[in-house]
Amino acid sequence: MEALLPIIVQAIAGIIGGEAVGAAFKNAAMGHAAKIISGAVGGVGGGVLLSSLGGDAGALSGLLGDAVGGVVGGGVLSGIVGAVMGSMKKS
Repeated sequence: MEALLPIIVQAIAGIIGGEAVGAAFKNAAMGHAAKIISGAVGGVGGGVLLSSLGGDAGALSGLLGDAVGGVVGGGVLSGIVGAVMGSMKKS
């Protein structure tokens, strides 16, 4: 359970970040499922990247670091997916 909790926090925070980006950019041609999936994947990726860069020391360690990395990673990946899907829809 100790190894699973950071992944769950990262995925949930990524979904929140993905939904926030989807709400901010209404012109992104993304469905709700695409925002959830890209947010969760980006959240886990962002959390892992932040923890590997920062290590276990500092203010962004533990669950706070997982949450911050998840929100940022989920938002970034959802924005990229939305832009790609939007450009594909225009073609």
